[in-house]
Amino acid sequence: MIASLIFAGTYLVVALGRLPASRLDRTGAALLGASLMVASGTLSPDEAYRAVNLDTLTLLLGMMIVVANLRFAGFFELAAMWVGRRAHRPFYLLAGVTGVSALLSAFLVNDTVCLMLTPVVATIARTTRRNAVPYLLAVAMGSNIGSAATITGNPQNILVGSLSHIPYGQFTAALAPAAALGLAAAVAVLALVYRAELMRGGKLRPPEIAVKWDRGLLIKTLAVIAVLIGFFFWGTAPAKAAIVAGSLLLLTRRVKPDRVMREIDWPLLLMFAGLFIVVAGLEKAVLTPELRQAVGGLQLNRPANLAAIAALLGNLVSNVPAVLVIAPFIPDLADPHRAWLVLAMAATFAGNLTILGSVANLIVVEHARRARVTITFWDHFRVGAPVTVLTIGIGVWLLR
Repeated sequence: MIASLIFAGTYLVVALGRLPASRLDRTGAALLGASLMVASGTLSPDEAYRAVNLDTLTLLLGMMIVVANLRFAGFFELAAMWVGRRAHRPFYLLAGVTGVSALLSAFLVNDTVCLMLTPVVATIARTTRRNAVPYLLAVAMGSNIGSAATITGNPQNILVGSLSHIPYGQFTAALAPAAALGLAAAVAVLALVYRAELMRGGKLRPPEIAVKWDRGLLIKTLAVIAVLIGFFFWGTAPAKAAIVAGSLLLLTRRVKPDRVMREIDWPLLLMFAGLFIVVAGLEKAVLTPELRQAVGGLQLNRPANLAAIAALLGNLVSNVPAVLVIAPFIPDLADPHRAWLVLAMAATFAGNLTILGSVANLIVVEHARRARVTITFWDHFRVGAPVTVLTIGIGVWLLR
């Protein structure tokens, strides 16, 4: 009973984002919940330590270091401007922004990609005198969809990869086709909803925006990333490859290591650790044979059922906590390999449903606001709802 209350309280704050009438945020709630699981005797300190999946945290940390170096090199601004200067029509700009956001998010953590691309895309839209909203939605939705293609695309995939031990190449081979078809669906929906914007005006004028970048750091970082991706597909443990690559990038005269460390999302890593412990406490105290049998009645072995539950839960408590809740039931299914892939796909694609569906959406909306572009809940939902239904439908069809 105590473990259930701790779990429910923790996930309530995670869902709300902050405890009402308090400054306790998601990370604080995860840490508090984890400590209460130990204080209540549900878990011993040793059991709590063992509950933390260090592979997940290590992979996230390594990728954050790699992305920080790309940021300092000016890579994201260059990528966005490359599209802006070659897209001579509004539709090409929309498709180009979606594609670049998706491609970068497939191999880099998607939240950071949105953080870097949003201000540049907003500036491109302003200088070319376009309505920025569809192009910024393209950043968010392209990032969410593209990140589903690989283990390193987003935090929930990193978690699934660590728990399932599915090789990087197999994961990509299974989910990249769904991501590719999903991107086509997203561009089609965006073009349909914003057809007046895309038909307005003629040829676009190339944006004239000065970009500061570091050639030496960029070449070095891209070389390390190319080798890193090669090791991923070769079969090297992703956590091992990522942390080595990130550490090697700290060997430089161009960027002080403390600047890189300030770019690390330490609260996210701490939240992951706390949630691992909270879920482990619930699993030990509540996950009885009777509960497993009851959950079996939901027929999670059917891709459509598992996808629907993952999508619903992901929009209630966010995608990472949703994966952690569902994960203990996956090994009991007849085909765990397929179930892990369905879970990763649905939890990621469901992030497009509303603004609150993923951190990437919130990043785009907040940074758009700073650029004096307002994206309302309805702006997002009227595109995100059909995109979510279409992409999850495509994913279920391919993984059936």
